[in-house]
Amino acid sequence: MKKFKLLNLILLLLMAGVVHGQDYAFKVLANKGNNKFKREAEWQEVKTGAVLQTLDDLVLSKGAYVGLVHHSGKTLELKTPGAYKVKDLEDTLKGVTSGAAGKYADFVLSKMTAETQKNRLKSTGSVTREITSAQQNIIKVYMPSSGKVLNNEVVVRWDSLYAEAEYIVTFKNMFEDTLLTLESNHNSVTVNLADSRLSKQNVIIFNVSSADGNSSSKTFALKKLKPEEQVKINDSLKNLTEEIDQENALSQFILAGFYEENNLLIDAMGSYEKAITLAPHVETYKLAYSDFILRNNLEN
Repeated sequence: MKKFKLLNLILLLLMAGVVHGQDYAFKVLANKGNNKFKREAEWQEVKTGAVLQTLDDLVLSKGAYVGLVHHSGKTLELKTPGAYKVKDLEDTLKGVTSGAAGKYADFVLSKMTAETQKNRLKSTGSVTREITSAQQNIIKVYMPSSGKVLNNEVVVRWDSLYAEAEYIVTFKNMFEDTLLTLESNHNSVTVNLADSRLSKQNVIIFNVSSADGNSSSKTFALKKLKPEEQVKINDSLKNLTEEIDQENALSQFILAGFYEENNLLIDAMGSYEKAITLAPHVETYKLAYSDFILRNNLEN
């Protein structure tokens, strides 16, 4: 009997050791620069998806950026070159969290798969393309043909036809009455659905055309969430937004994961756009955005 109890105790200790070995302090969600971390005596390259343990040392190069998510769900951006102890970074994060940020961090990491990266070149992103004669009258817009929207701010992005083209984005109601037109000499506009000309419409349709009238896009529909749908989503969103600083790129990256999981692809696009604006030199966010467009077939 004593031997049996001793064996059970040893097994429990071994299992505890395995669980402990699976613990981590931070996961790396984004990385720019020649950054390294040391575990025991071995230096390793920092890569997106890597995990940092409490006793690791981290060194950031000049011009570097590292976006981390703690196992508790809290996020941390590092931009200053130099040496850091992971334990000291953990000590800067105080307070109890729900772990929602960690959940959606794992979600966006899981989407950055080898398969989507292999096929990434199929997605043109916002890069200007050469247009064949058969395509000259079609403007490709990055948008679901019909998509639900939670937030008021919506980014409409399309492929440029040529370097100095000018565009008109026309918003209409279901009766095709024109509500608002926006002009741009770039390949995107941001529209506020709280605008008095749009705020009373539950469904808004729009298209993009060239100012010379020779080219146009398909027609797209923006569908505002019903009040009961908004309540349900906002309840889920509350825990997440309490954990993150929405003014940093890493948090917008995580928000994009939340919106995608809830099939709010237009809102996810807005968060990717903000992440790229806040950290324009970090390729991780641009590549993740390209992957997102590819896997959701958003080039229409």
